Amino acid sequence: MGRVVPPQPVTPILGVIYRDASAVDDALMWIEHLMGEVELSSEEFPFDLTDHYEGEMGTGLKRRFFSFDRLADPGMLSEWKLQTNKLEEQCAQRFGEHRPINLDPGYISGAKLVLASVKGLAHRVYIGQGISAEVTMSFRDGEWIKRDYTFPDFAAGRYDAFFSKVRERHLLHLGART
Repeated sequence: MGRVVPPQPVTPILGVIYRDASAVDDALMWIEHLMGEVELSSEEFPFDLTDHYEGEMGTGLKRRFFSFDRLADPGMLSEWKLQTNKLEEQCAQRFGEHRPINLDPGYISGAKLVLASVKGLAHRVYIGQGISAEVTMSFRDGEWIKRDYTFPDFAAGRYDAFFSKVRERHLLHLGART
């Protein structure tokens, strides 16, 4: 018979899609209360491999990623998504726009990158409170492995170096705990 054991802690990450960087600065202040202090931040990437958000957010979109210094229980993922959705609504009110920012929380472990979603598609697993989770990529043999459902910008590999840095930091943090 299997025994229930506590999950290994993960490193929280946040993907942000935006037009105006001031919306990112505004959101990060609140995000750090939720997920910890920013430990690593990616460069700014063009969000140009899909037009999925242009109807809501306009053109000329960019994407950045952040990782946080506090290891966390992966069970927090649904709470992070609920809180970032509220923050998106608050940013829309403050900036007077329909959707000035898209916040995608997730986490990195030694083996995978997981993202939260309110959309329960066939490849996502429901985790509670109206939120589903997706293993967007897994890490094996020194590289990030994409799936047939992996978002085009992730699948292109443009974020792999950043995610690898986060994974390395994650493993260092885990080692410091033991």
